[in-house]
This record gives sequence, structure tokens and C-alpha cells, in this order.
Amino acid sequence: MAINPLALMKMKDRLHLFRQEHPKVGPFFSMLREKAVSEGSVVELKVTTPDGEEYVTNIRLTANDVETIHMLKK
Repeated sequence: MAINPLALMKMKDRLHLFRQEHPKVGPFFSMLREKAVSEGSVVELKVTTPDGEEYVTNIRLTANDVETIHMLKK
């Protein structure tokens, strides 16, 4: 699979915009990488819609998950 340079540039711009609009997210994820990403940790994701409906899921991190996260941070 080839990487589209234009798509990569657009993604970079979108990530910059996301960081500007949500400045607390980056430091939160940095703290998690250093302290909470280990095999057996549970990651939970909750989304609440504007009308109050909630969706929740979670995963228990495996060794493969931890390796993937460490690769992504490089």
C-alpha cells in the first residue's frame, strides 16, 4: 500500500487543528503512554451524544497492543 503524500499533508493539518481545539488531549495521552500502557491495562472509550445517549466499549491491552502503541509513538 502506497502512502499518498497529499493525504499525509491533509492529515498533518487536521492533527494540528485537533491539537489547537483540544489542548488537554495531547498531554493526557503522553501521560498514559508513560504510566498506563502495559499489558493487562483496560482502555475504556465512552461517547455521549448531544442528546445524552451513551456508547461505551473497552479492551484489555495485550502484549501486541502495547507493542503497536510503542511503534506508533515513534
